[in-house]
Amino acid sequence: MKVSAIPLALAACLVAVTPAFSDTLVGSWNVKHLGWDNDKDITAVARIASAFDLVALQEVMSMDGLQALETELEHLTGEDWQSMASDEIGRGSYRERYAFLWQTDEVTWLDGAVVFIDDRDAFSREPFSMRFETADAYRFVLASAHLIWGDSQDEREVEAAALASYRRWLDESFPETPVYIAGDFNLAPDNAAWQGLGEIASPLVTDGATTLSPVDGRFANLYDNIWVPAGTPLPVAASGILDFPSELGLTHETARTYVTDHAPVWMLLDPGSDWIERPPHVSAGAYSDDKARELTGAADAPIRGNRTSSIYHLESCPGYDQMADRNIVAFETEADAIASGYRMARNC
Repeated sequence: MKVSAIPLALAACLVAVTPAFSDTLVGSWNVKHLGWDNDKDITAVARIASAFDLVALQEVMSMDGLQALETELEHLTGEDWQSMASDEIGRGSYRERYAFLWQTDEVTWLDGAVVFIDDRDAFSREPFSMRFETADAYRFVLASAHLIWGDSQDEREVEAAALASYRRWLDESFPETPVYIAGDFNLAPDNAAWQGLGEIASPLVTDGATTLSPVDGRFANLYDNIWVPAGTPLPVAASGILDFPSELGLTHETARTYVTDHAPVWMLLDPGSDWIERPPHVSAGAYSDDKARELTGAADAPIRGNRTSSIYHLESCPGYDQMADRNIVAFETEADAIASGYRMARNC
């Protein structure tokens, strides 16, 4: 990365964790309705985005907004940048895009610009992924996700649980390539719904918070993160949250109004450093123990799973009453069933 292109306040923050300027700084940032007519300060957004060699963006609302940001990045840094966005994604009238922006001297896009084929309709906004290579030939998949806020936490938990299947789909699609899932998950990493993903991945950020409170210096929730493969050595030398209001000298109210209400998260990829193996995310392991009820033949179970097929049925599904008692696994919620490795019946 070229620290000289970063504003001095940001350089001071990042130099402490940057042993060599050729390392790759990867970020993830919910940029809050980029492209709407909302008085967005594109220069401020670009100053923060310029800290990264590659950044995954959530809540991109128009291609014009993305192009304006890319143009401002090239103006600020004097470097060439490229971008790619998904189609508009979402249920109903509200739709948004995912996008990736990268500095071409530091990162190369290889292939795999793919929106998840969500035949179970598990996600309101199906995640988007691409495969990249750094200047020092490290190849990886970066996926971007923005989980639903919804009417209740249960809706968020269902999507969080479904990310385990998405990670396995990416593993099958890109064999021998490490998969990193970044984004705004609208759920803290200590939530029990992460049990399924936590068995094969680990969140880089477990302390602090990323959503801006209206009070200067205070952050409310740790919703943004980067989930990295567990059980395999990785060249992640450092990670953290970038306090962009402080770096830009903005009050939280100004930042929330003209930039965004989320702080970006980041990781430093350094293949020349010690490769560290991260354990599974054990704090998520209470999900099934606390919430899933395996009640053989439970007549009042709101959701029944078939132990043999690993398919679950709602009470309204045709197959709900067509299982042998010995095969029934009962769950309180869909999130419980998904976290336990079950998928919804096609005829539900």
